[in-house]
Amino acid sequence: MKITRRVRPAVLLPVLLCCVMMTSAQQKISGRVTDESGNPLSGVTISIKGKNIAVVTDAKGNYTIPAAGDDELIFTYIGFAKVEQKTGGTTLNVKLATDKQNLNEVVIVGYGTTRKKDLTGSISTVTAKDFQKGQISTPEQMIAGKVAGVSVISNSGQPGAGSTIRIRGGSSVNASNDPLFVVDGVPLENSSISGASNPLSFINSNDIESFTVLKDASAAAIYGTRAANGVILITTKKGTGGRLKVNFTTNNSLSTVANKVDVLSADEFRSVVNAKGTAAQKSALGTASTNWQDEIYQTAFSTDNNISISGGIKKLPYRLSIGYLNQSGILKTDNLQRTSATLRINPSFFDDHLKVDLNLKGSFQNTRFANTAAIGSAVTFDPSQPIYSTIKDGRYGGYWEYRDPTSPTGLSPLAGRNPVGLLNQRIDKSNPMRGIGNLQLDYKFHFLPDLHANMNLGYDVVDGKGTVFVSDSAASDYAAGGTGGQNNKYRQTQKNTVFDFYLNYSKDIPSIKSHVDAMAGYSYVDYLTKVYNYASYNAAGVKYPNSDPAFPYNEPEHSLVSFFGRVNYSYADRYLLTGTLRRDGSSRFGPLNKWAMFPSVAFAWKIKNEQFLMTNNTLSDLKLRIGYGITGQQDGIDNYAFLAAYGLSSSNASYPFGSTYYQMYRPGAYNPAIKWEQTATSNIGLDYGFLNNRITGSIDLYYKKTSDLLVKVPQPAGSNFAAYFLANIGDMTNKGVEFSVNAQIVRTKDFTWDAGFNIAYNKNKITNLSVIPGTPATDIPTGGIAGGKGGYAQVFAVGYPRNTFNLYQQVYDSAGKPLENVVVDVNKDGIINEKDLVKSKSSNPDVFMGFTTNFSYKKWNAGFVLRSSIGNYVYNNIASNNGNRNQILGNPVLYNASRSYLDTKFVGSNIDLLSDYFMQNASFLRMDNFTIGYNAGAVFKKKANLRLNAGVQNVFVITKYKGIDPEISSGIDNNMYPRPRIFTLGGAIDF
Repeated sequence: MKITRRVRPAVLLPVLLCCVMMTSAQQKISGRVTDESGNPLSGVTISIKGKNIAVVTDAKGNYTIPAAGDDELIFTYIGFAKVEQKTGGTTLNVKLATDKQNLNEVVIVGYGTTRKKDLTGSISTVTAKDFQKGQISTPEQMIAGKVAGVSVISNSGQPGAGSTIRIRGGSSVNASNDPLFVVDGVPLENSSISGASNPLSFINSNDIESFTVLKDASAAAIYGTRAANGVILITTKKGTGGRLKVNFTTNNSLSTVANKVDVLSADEFRSVVNAKGTAAQKSALGTASTNWQDEIYQTAFSTDNNISISGGIKKLPYRLSIGYLNQSGILKTDNLQRTSATLRINPSFFDDHLKVDLNLKGSFQNTRFANTAAIGSAVTFDPSQPIYSTIKDGRYGGYWEYRDPTSPTGLSPLAGRNPVGLLNQRIDKSNPMRGIGNLQLDYKFHFLPDLHANMNLGYDVVDGKGTVFVSDSAASDYAAGGTGGQNNKYRQTQKNTVFDFYLNYSKDIPSIKSHVDAMAGYSYVDYLTKVYNYASYNAAGVKYPNSDPAFPYNEPEHSLVSFFGRVNYSYADRYLLTGTLRRDGSSRFGPLNKWAMFPSVAFAWKIKNEQFLMTNNTLSDLKLRIGYGITGQQDGIDNYAFLAAYGLSSSNASYPFGSTYYQMYRPGAYNPAIKWEQTATSNIGLDYGFLNNRITGSIDLYYKKTSDLLVKVPQPAGSNFAAYFLANIGDMTNKGVEFSVNAQIVRTKDFTWDAGFNIAYNKNKITNLSVIPGTPATDIPTGGIAGGKGGYAQVFAVGYPRNTFNLYQQVYDSAGKPLENVVVDVNKDGIINEKDLVKSKSSNPDVFMGFTTNFSYKKWNAGFVLRSSIGNYVYNNIASNNGNRNQILGNPVLYNASRSYLDTKFVGSNIDLLSDYFMQNASFLRMDNFTIGYNAGAVFKKKANLRLNAGVQNVFVITKYKGIDPEISSGIDNNMYPRPRIFTLGGAIDF
């Protein structure tokens, strides 16, 4: 029996509609993304407008995304203009236009953001694609040579070592010259951390998205009393939502010694002793030929590995990263291990009215610090002696040392110590930890969407601790009977908290062609440090007598309360006006000077937007900027310099009662009128762009005047309880010019060539150092040197730059050789003394430059970075101290000498030590790095993209300087930890 069923139209229609909707929902859109020349772009993000779906293009620029036919796709890629386009079918190919200006479309500024084209101050941004490449253990090294007017000089080649950073020259004498660092809205305390060679070394460079440098006061005055030396804002990477993305990077490197101090060989050393030495000195010569620098240095391996996971869970974008760095130093026993983790989530709620940004960063270090005293010892230790002693009595760790049977310890009290023993018998380990985090809330009011309330709650906590252990057999700390050595702890904690709240109102007013952006807020920052005091112990763990501290810890604290505001006004998108005002109150100053105001104003004119230039196709950007502002400085001084207070004396200033010594309380120097330094800066700049911004850059001229310099000045005996006290005296100026240009020189289908160049000139001058107005200025000696009776090679003096050399003028013979102990009698009084010292060159360069270039050909890319400094001088203290005959023969024991002795034949005197013969031109050209990379493309069945790279850091240095390295920020070269040459192989894979 056949049964026929009839389908009713009323039932069929919903089924058909459902099928159509399912087909539409399951449709996939595919395509290819290229640049204007047709080159495929890998890593372009494609998202669906209004939906939490996103994909990225593969190595060939291809993509596939589940989308409906009426969806709108958004294509975004760094350095290219964003494209939004309806699908309209199953295939959508897109070309992205280059837009270098859009690279920094939104720029981070103090307490907010702004569009780059609306900037009125001197602000520079460096993003991840332009960072220095290679083995980077501290983040500031990534922008060396990248920003005009910003000098970044690494302090040494030690793993994790810090850098000397100067923005438009130094502005202070005794206070800090370092810029303020702000990490994701958290300002960092400008102080050292126990157990860490650099506070910034806790921040993983791989987590950083950009650096923004606020150079002039109109940009930096919003940070008030901490901004006199400029501000560097660090922004870390965050999640972008969409599908799960995994990235793994690895860099593995070998570090080698690029240069060593030039000293006499063992045979040359023996020749001098045999020719000039006494019979006792000749008999003391050994038969070995030991190159002590070879013995303390090594080829060091390092590895840096990072994995990040990012994506979005519904409306919760996130990024989680974990990093591990294990870096050994070229000085044996030196090692830094760092484990870091970051979590950033940035969801939004209530239809995007509430935006949340949670940042958590934690870092743990496990470090062994090599004994850097071995560097100086390796330069001067007797090269005719072996590493190990032939006397097998077990003393001094078996290392060869100068022995003296008349000494209680059996060691010569005037002899240096075996460099290898110094390294191996000292174990200085630390385990510092640091956590930086904050929660930022941005609420857009429903009743007034143009008004936002912003709150930032942040913290920066540190626990720096470690132990120094020196063997009781170590000659450096040997005691009679073998009960010496050390086993001492140290610890320091910091708890810094931040609270910011501000309202921001932004409104377009089309009727009058205007845009207004106003902000007003409040800030409170508290810095609490706790330094623990411990008794001293010998290597066996027995406490040394009279070493108990009077207090278990010291706990200095200071805080800053601020009110601030800013108004940006734009008319017709051509004329921009910015005004800021900040009022700071600091606990570091007394009632007389606790509060100060820091205003700024800036104007910009978008000349390109004027009618007479709008149709000019060659000129794509032209903007004039003029600004003036006042900033302050309070770092680098004692928290309680304004208070009359008693402090505990040091252990070597104890008072005896019977057979027991007691530390006593005594008054300290103080100045109730102390206040912060003040720097007023004027700036005029011009931003330009040509050929659709294929060529961009800027020119800036500035003038900075710092007044009320914080200077430690001498006091008459018996006054103010100290020989020196801190006072506000004097003025200093910095004036200069900056120029930068970036160009896309070639861009074809297969080949691209980009280049960037910057140059800066800065002239620093101290204009007043009078303690009492109208009285003669006070010269402040600086630049301490080793050798002879010691002393200073530099001075702070009126009419001269910071760190000006103050030396005798050397006299030369007809052949150009320096005459020993013969210098110019400047005042012609027949006596050579301090009145004949001549102020001349400075350690500060007149000009410094940076050049970056990158090439790409199909899947290959290469690039390098050059830096140059012109006009800086360095005092070669190694040659002045060690380059004379007395260095070899003038002591009870023999010391090796600098090879400069063969040139001068100096015997050695205090006059020769301060000769300007040793002040050497240290201008240089350095290639910081050369890198080459290969994009291998899709791997693992096209589920991942692989990139490989190789590079060399510290490739070469061209200089006239005769020491091991001309780049010394202080200008005094004395046993510097050499910067290594580093060879790196690495790779990255994206899933």
